[in-house]
Order: sequence, then C-alpha cells, then structure tokens
Amino acid sequence: MKRPRNLRFRSVGIKLFVILFCTIVLLSSVLGLTSYYAAKGIITDQVAAASSQSIVQAADKLDFLFAEYEALSRQFAVDSILKADMETVNHPGAGTVAKAAAEDRIRRKLDSVKGSDERMLGIRLISRNLVESESYKSTGISAVRSDEGILARVKQIDEAKGDPVWFSVRAKGFFDVYAESSMTMGRLLRNIKHPEAEYYMLIEIKGQALTDILSNLHIGRAGEIRILDPSESIVYGADNKLLGEASYIHPETEPPKGQLHSFTSENEQGAPQLVVYQPLDTAKWTLMGYAPVSDFTKSADKLLYITLLVVLAAVVIALLIGYLLVRQIGRPLGKLARLMEEGEQGNLQVRTSFKGQDEIGRLGHSFNKMMEQISLLAGQSGSSAAQVLSTSEQLVNASSTTSTHAREVAAATEEIAHGAASLALEAESSNRNVEMMNLQIKDVKEINQAMDTSAEKVITVSDQGAELMKTLVAQSESTVRMMDLIQENSIRLRESTHLIRSILTPMVAVNKQTNILALNASIEAVRAGAAGRGFIVIADEIRGLANQSNQSIASVSRITEEISSHIENTVQVVGETAPLFREQIASVRESSIIFEDVRAEMEQFIGYLNESSASVTALTECQHLLGESMASVRAVVQQTSASTEEVASMSSQQFIVSEELVALSGKLETLAEELKQSLVSFHG
Repeated sequence: MKRPRNLRFRSVGIKLFVILFCTIVLLSSVLGLTSYYAAKGIITDQVAAASSQSIVQAADKLDFLFAEYEALSRQFAVDSILKADMETVNHPGAGTVAKAAAEDRIRRKLDSVKGSDERMLGIRLISRNLVESESYKSTGISAVRSDEGILARVKQIDEAKGDPVWFSVRAKGFFDVYAESSMTMGRLLRNIKHPEAEYYMLIEIKGQALTDILSNLHIGRAGEIRILDPSESIVYGADNKLLGEASYIHPETEPPKGQLHSFTSENEQGAPQLVVYQPLDTAKWTLMGYAPVSDFTKSADKLLYITLLVVLAAVVIALLIGYLLVRQIGRPLGKLARLMEEGEQGNLQVRTSFKGQDEIGRLGHSFNKMMEQISLLAGQSGSSAAQVLSTSEQLVNASSTTSTHAREVAAATEEIAHGAASLALEAESSNRNVEMMNLQIKDVKEINQAMDTSAEKVITVSDQGAELMKTLVAQSESTVRMMDLIQENSIRLRESTHLIRSILTPMVAVNKQTNILALNASIEAVRAGAAGRGFIVIADEIRGLANQSNQSIASVSRITEEISSHIENTVQVVGETAPLFREQIASVRESSIIFEDVRAEMEQFIGYLNESSASVTALTECQHLLGESMASVRAVVQQTSASTEEVASMSSQQFIVSEELVALSGKLETLAEELKQSLVSFHG
C-alpha cells in the first residue's frame, strides 16, 4: 500500500531536517542581529553620553545668562534712588521740576543699562495701568500696547508677586511690534509703602543671544535644539513658526539617580530620534536636543551584510546535514511505519529486513519478535473471550436490578434536591435580609457620627460667638474712654481761651500806658535838662513795663502753642475712634453670621435625627421578615429529613445487590489473571 505524498512531511526525517535547519539558521540570525543591535545600542549610548555633557554645558550657559538678568532686575528692585524717583513722579504734591529731574534720571539709568549690553533689545518700566505716558523705556524701542495677549502676560507678572517671570521667545517681541524675535523677563518692582509707585520691569533680550549661545551645540548632522516650558510648548527653536506650539517629543520625568537625561522617541514622521535634555535651574524650562538615530548607527549597518552572508552559509550546511539525516533515519523509519500499518489491518505475517546493529536495526529485530508474540496471543485470547462473554451476561442481569433500585434512589434524590433548592432560596432570602439589616445598622452608625460632628460644630461656633462678643465689649469700652478724652481736651481748650483773653486785656492797657509814659518822660527829660534826672527813674520804670509787656506776649505765644497741641490731640483721638467703630460693626456682622451658622447646623442636626428614626423603623421590618424566613427554612428541613430516611432504606437494598456484583467481579478478576499470563511472554 502506497503512503500518500502529503503525509511524508510528517515523517521523523523531515522533522529532524526542519528542526536542524531552523536551529542553525535561527542561531546564526539571532547572533548576527544581536551583534548588530548591541553595536547600535553601544554607539547610541556613547553618543547620548557625549550629547548629554554638551547639553548640560549649554544649559549652564543659559542659566548663567538668565541669572545675570535676574540679578539685574534684583538690583533695580532694591535701588533706593530709583525707588525714590518713582515715588516722586507718582506723588501728586511733587513739583514739576522735581518730577522732570526724576524722570530724566530714570530714563538715563535705563539707557545706560541697555547701552552696556548688546544682547539686550530694550528695557522698560511700565506703570500698573499700562499707560504709555506714565511708563519709561530705553531709547530705540516701541511704545506700550495693551491688547488681550499682553494683558494675559502682564497678569503672570502680577501673580509672581515680585519674582522674575521668563516669557518664551516671540517672533515679534513681547508687544508683537519688532522686526526680530526677542525673549522677555518680567518682574514687578514692589513698593509696600507707596503702591502707586509700583512698576512692571521688562527686560527684552534678543533672540539672537540664545542662538549665539547654542550655536556650538550640535547633535548629529540633522539635529535640532529646542527649549520647552513646563507645559511642553516650544519656547525657542530654529524655526520661529514653531514658537508656542506643543512639542511632539516630550521629555521624560526626572530619571533615576546616576542615569543620563536621554531617551529615544519618534518624531512627527515616525523616524526614531535620540533625545537628550537638561532642565534649567532659573527659568523652569527644559533644554532639549534630538537627532535621527540613523546619523549615528550607519557604521553598524555593515554587521547586517555580514549576518546575511553567515545565514546563507548556514542554510547550505543545514541542507547537507538534513539530507544525510533523511537518508539514514527517515527512510528506515518510514518503511517500519508502513509495515506496522499492515499489521494494524490484521496481517500478522509482516517482517522487517533491517541488518544494521544500530538503534534502527535493533528496532527491526524487536518488531519481528513482537509480531510473533502477537500471533500466539491472538490464539489464547479466543478461549478467554468465551468465558468473559458468559460472565458478562450474568453481570448484565445484576446491572438491571441495580438500575431499578438506582431509579428509585434517583427519584428520592430528586425530592431531596427540590427540598435543598427551596432551602437554598430561603437561605438566600435570609442572607439578603441580614445584609439589609447590616446596611441599615451602618446607616444608623454613620448618622450618629454625623450627629456627633454637628454637635461639635455647634459647640465650636458658640465658642466663637462668645469670644467675638467679648471683643465687641472691649472695643466699646475703649470707645467710651476715647470720647472722655475728647471731652477733657475740649475743656482744656476752653480754659486756655479764657486765659488768653485775661492776659491780652492788661497787656493792651500796659502797652497804652507804656506809650504815654515813654512819651511824657521823653518830653520832660528834654525840658528839665540837669534837673530831669528824676525822670530817668521814670524812664527806667517805663522800660520795666515794656519788659513785662514782652513777657506777657511770650506767655500768650506758649499758651497758643498749647492750644494747638490740644487741638491736634483731639483730631488724633477722633481719628482713632473711627476705626474702632468700624471694627465694632464688623464684629457685630461676624456675630450675626456665626449665629446663622448655628441655626443651619441645628437644622441639619434635626434632619439627621429624622433619618436615624427612619433607619430604625426599616431595621425593625427587616427583622420581622427574617423571622418568617427562618420559619420557612425549618419546614423545608423537616421535609428533607423524611426524604433522607427513604434514601437510607433504598441504600440497604442496593447493598445486597452490590454483594452479588462483588462475586461476579471475582470471576472477572480470575479471567483477567489468565489474560495477564497470556501477555507475559509478549512483555518478556
């Protein structure tokens, strides 16, 4: 009988050939590809290490540049002269000359700073209201604009509260009016005492400055350098059209300690890229460079050609070895398989003709002996088969009896099953009720906890209300004392006024008398001549009266100053009294709000109590249902017990039948022993 050709592919020889062929080719390919990819990995790692060092150095340069401008802005923030000038130009009472001089000093300072740095496009001090006339700038730059985008950037400076804020490179500058790109650092120059003198400081740096710093940084032949902000938008790039766009390549998070800031990723075209990056310490940006991996791994492509040659050589060798295996092993095994198939069809006269002493030759000799033993076994099995047949008839009769009893057992078992099913359903219902009880209990527990929390809040709010009321009382007492002080100052002022009047009256009279006496004394002294010496005494008295007049005038001056002091004290006390009244009003409002919170908490507390009552009611109903379910389970259990007794009686009858089956099994065991003895010669 000829074997179908399509079954030849299942032969041992073909399998050995395929296994050997695939093993050799696979090992050669794996070895070559492993070498290739290992070489690529080593080259990539070396390039990544070198590029990482370069990117770190470039990042240090950028940090130095940014730190330099942050230090410059810090100098402006602490410059006392500049702060005084800004306060002067914003002070309503300052003169025109003083304001002009201050503005000139501000502009000259800005021009000097801008002129000393070629990388700087301009420097500005912009007022908080973004008005051009109230702002200052270095020469050669445009005016201030206030569109929506500029207002959003200014808001970022406000939110920084005096810290420096770096803005990305823009193609037309911070105000979108320049012909070249620029990067801007903004900072709010704060003035706590004079908020009206606060200004936004903008330092605009040419985009070419970054290009000059990064010009010596090259990664591969077609690599690119970009700077990304925390949202991974492009802050700086070779193409200004990409500014503000989201980067397709995202830097990884901070790598583990000791690892390089590098990884591989794909660009927009799907080409693998070697990416190196370094976070900046100043601007919170990330300097990133990337280049195609193919720029570095072209030298490793030679390994692919070597691998192909090795694989071709391995294929030729595997074909030769496979042919020998098929000839020496596959063909003899195929012939033996065909002979065994003939024996399977009933031809026990087939024999092999293998003469070799190897495993295949020994297999042929064993096959011949096996066929002879099978021929002898076939004769002995005929007589044993007749005895087994008669025993089988007896076994059939016993089996029919067993089947009848088994049917009855099945019916009883079915009743038990129904009872068990009912029991399971009732048990499941009981479980659900118990679960509901557990849930309700949990609800009660949570509600009680909420009640406790609400009570604590009520106590806390009450304490706050009490403290605020104490504060309100203290403030009221202080207000009363202030009003008393105002009254006392008013009384002193009135007394001082009366005193002034009493002093002025004699002073006026003395002055008149002094004038008259002085005039008379002068006339008489002239007339009397030598005899007028007595009038000299009168003249001295007149001078004494004049001195008294001067002292009275001095007293009037001192009293006037005292009155002025009292008036100032009165004004000060009144000024201090007004804030106290405002604080009293605020305290009263807070007290009202707190007592409203107490009321809300108490209402919520009442709601929790209602929910707790409802949960307890539902819990009682669940317990009632659970009692009824347990009664049903008890009835089902009784029914199951009766069915179990019936099964027990039927099992006793089955035991008798089982003894008969045991006896028949003994006879079958004897026959099996005879058959076993018949097979001993075959196994031997």
